[in-house]
Amino acid sequence: MEKTPSYFVTREAPARISAMSRDTKLIVVVRDPVTRAISDYTQTLSKKPDIPSFESLTFKNRTTGLIDTSWSAIQIGIYAKHLDNWLQYFPMDQILFVSGERLISDPSGELGRVQDFLGLKRIITDKHFYFNQTKGFPCLKKAEGSSKPHCLGKTKGRTHPNINPEVVQRLRDFYRPFNMKFYQMTGHNFGWD
Repeated sequence: MEKTPSYFVTREAPARISAMSRDTKLIVVVRDPVTRAISDYTQTLSKKPDIPSFESLTFKNRTTGLIDTSWSAIQIGIYAKHLDNWLQYFPMDQILFVSGERLISDPSGELGRVQDFLGLKRIITDKHFYFNQTKGFPCLKKAEGSSKPHCLGKTKGRTHPNINPEVVQRLRDFYRPFNMKFYQMTGHNFGWD
């Protein structure tokens, strides 16, 4: 097992992984690309508080509303483009897309899909989780080999900055055709509109 958030968007990754093992099963967690872009910005902001505003990074030209697709926070959420690259090396039945939103709202249900995809017995259920109100995420009641609960680290669940609703709507409009193509490619509507 190997995990990194950058594999899905790295152009060379599918060929390299395929050369290593064509039978590899791939699991990709995706979330609403607008929320994902804001979250990406929030993380960068926590490390570099003097970066430009989200709005100024989002647009090439604010007046025309032209989105800057060279900004990685925007680029990553164009999932259909990245999936096109992966499908040159792996069939769809070897790729599972996990909903980041459902991991929060129904972690055992989404992990049930993962267990099924991997051909594993379903052993993770609702009883393994509790919702941490402070973090806003589910946590494991007791991590394997530990006597205490396990929650996501302090870098997860940060409060996002307020983004102008017009900017959010412009991004929703921008991503819509890419999302529709992604839904069609995966056979799954993630409900991001």
